[in-house]
This record gives sequence, structure tokens and C-alpha cells, in this order.
Amino acid sequence: MDADASTGSFSTIVSAAAEVFSSLAELNLFSIPQCGEDGVRSADVGGGEVWMTDRTELLEVALDSLPEGFALVGGEGQILLWNRAAEAISGHASVDLLSRQAPEPLEPLLSGCKWHEDQGASAGAQPWRGTMVHFQHKLGHDVPVIARTLMLRDGLGGRMGTAVVFHPAQSLDALPHGECSEGSSVEASQVELEDRLAAVFEDFQQGGESFGVLWISVDEARELRKTHGAGACEAMIEKVKRAMANGLRPAEEIGRWGDDEFLVLSHERTREMLAAHAQVLAGLARTAEFRWWGDRVSLTASIGAAQANRNGSLADLLERARAAMLTSYHAGGNHITLAPGEPACSPS
Repeated sequence: MDADASTGSFSTIVSAAAEVFSSLAELNLFSIPQCGEDGVRSADVGGGEVWMTDRTELLEVALDSLPEGFALVGGEGQILLWNRAAEAISGHASVDLLSRQAPEPLEPLLSGCKWHEDQGASAGAQPWRGTMVHFQHKLGHDVPVIARTLMLRDGLGGRMGTAVVFHPAQSLDALPHGECSEGSSVEASQVELEDRLAAVFEDFQQGGESFGVLWISVDEARELRKTHGAGACEAMIEKVKRAMANGLRPAEEIGRWGDDEFLVLSHERTREMLAAHAQVLAGLARTAEFRWWGDRVSLTASIGAAQANRNGSLADLLERARAAMLTSYHAGGNHITLAPGEPACSPS
């Protein structure tokens, strides 16, 4: 799932969840009322009665059909909605959870929203990007998932509850990638980098040297593809890659991570050193000038830098790097953002 699609999907899901929650709160019920085959009765402006479809029920059915696990949690911690995908991922049936407090095995998943509520705004967090969470399956085994949470509030800002969307970390997007067009040759580079990242991360967790990743996106690539065509854009991106490769240190690696994106595996020892290295690579990217039918083209890069954490996961490392890159991109491009911690954005 690409970044933009993920964001849009999550926003849509949460909007629907908020509507379900509001309807349930007004009815003071934890389940959808039985409205009969024709719907619920409502007074029209003329004083009579008309039949209308129960919108809340339709929304609940829509949320229940999501391929991702979805939970709606009330302000007091009671579970108000637990869809079919959530049942399949966790082994916990909704009939055993609705209107009750979250059982202990599910607490890491359903209480993770507190982090976003208390720290998200100040730390520039983007909860829709997801965080690795581990909880216990009903059968007792550990379940790693990528979870996204958002606080639901009413029109006056009062807390109504939380929405949690999650999927197994073993799914295809457990390690986030850049977008790849159909038939792209970038997938081969992604596979090679994944294998190398997995080996380096395993060594790191066993006490090996520290490392970090740089997620790099070519700012003007999409526009260049429109104005000059796919061939010119691909040639330009490869030239940018070669220019940055000249600035790599021994044992560092760079590879395509998407149509317009690169990933650099760096062995800098600290976050600050990683950010300084990113500055060098950003400068090299700007030197990669190119001529296409007489047009002189030069590009800039948006970079997200993330240092590996021994208590974290490889998926979380890449999620942080991607979120930092998107922060740089939305700041106007030609920026570097250091993650985690306080954003350290600066024009490169």
C-alpha cells in the first residue's frame, strides 16, 4: 500500500468510524438496534413519518468488510466494534468482546492510542503510517501487527473514543516500499536490499555496529515523467543514483526502492552523523544535471533519515524513515528530516 493510498484509506475509515460512534452514542447502545426490514422511522418536515435506511447499520457493515482489522473503542475502554478481519487476526470473536473492557492479551494493541494522544502533536507523529505492535493471540502465540490509531473527538473537542486499524506485519507491506509501476524492474532492487537490510539488522540486534537508513525521493520526478516522458525520467533518476553513489562510504549501499525513490543503508554511528551524511548526498543529487532534447534538467531530493533502534523492528525503522521523507517532501522538497525525536528539518 503506498503512502498516499494508506493515508486516504485510513482517513475514510476513521470518518466512517466516527459516524458509527456518534450514532451509537446518541442511541446509548453498544450494538445496532433492530430496525426491521424497511429501516428506521423518522419524522419528516411536514409532521408525518417516512422510512429511511439505517445509515449506522450500513456503515457498520462496511467497516466489518474491511480487509484490515478494525476496532472501535469507547472513552471508558469498552470495545464497541470488532470486525471480521480483527477476529481472524486475533482469534478473539466479537461476541466475546463487545461492550466489555479489552482483555489483557489485547491491551498492547488497543491502548497504543495513548502515545498518539499525548505525544503525537508535539513530536510531529503521523499515526496513519503505522507502528509495530505485539499482542497475544487467543491461542497464546505472539502476533506482530502494523497498527494505526486515531483519537475520535466530538465537535467540541471532547474525547469520544479511538479507532484502531491493523494488519499482520508478515503481510507484503510489512516493510514499506516506494511506489512501483506495473512491470517495473525496481522490484529486483527491493528484494536485494531487503535481504541485505535483514542481515544487517539481525547483526545489529546481536550487538553489531549501529546503522541507519536514508529514504530518498526525487522531488521533480513525477512532473518530469509528465513533461519529458518515462524514458527521460528513468535516465535522469539513474544519473541521480550514480551521483549519490560517489558519496557513499565503504560498506554503504544504495538501491532503488521505488520508481522515484532510493534507500541508502548507512553505517553512521549517530543520528547527527547520519543527518550530516544525508546533507552530502542531497548536494550530490543536485549536481546530476541532464540534457534531454536541448532541455537542461536538474533535480533535488527529499530525504528522511532514521537510525536503527535495538528495541525496535526493521519495519518500524523503515516506517520512520518514510515518514521523515514525506515531511521533507511536504515542506517543499530539497529538505532533510531526521527521525525519530524532534524534527530537524533544514533546507539542504
